[in-house]
Amino acid sequence: MTNHEYLLHVTDQSGTEHTLEGLEGWRVMEIIRDYGLPIKAECGGACACATCHVYVADDWLDRLEPMSGEEREKLDDAMMVEDNSRLSCQILMDEKRSGLHVTLAPGSEP
Repeated sequence: MTNHEYLLHVTDQSGTEHTLEGLEGWRVMEIIRDYGLPIKAECGGACACATCHVYVADDWLDRLEPMSGEEREKLDDAMMVEDNSRLSCQILMDEKRSGLHVTLAPGSEP
């Protein structure tokens, strides 16, 4: 792992955990999609849909940027929204997010 690659732990809809490497500045959604995991991500990261819905591990919630009003509105379109729901297109990888754990939410599969 180089200085600019960070670990992302993803649990898919079947409960299998995957450890992925992501580059700094990449959206979590892009990393998940590029590894071929089952995520729809229809809008490609424009915060125009809710098909990249994930659940963020509770111990990571306070380490993320606050949710924007636009993201909150889009989550209204998602299935089974919980207190730890986020759109993975709105989370950027960087050093302080290395080790982040997310779970793909129901309805996010292609």
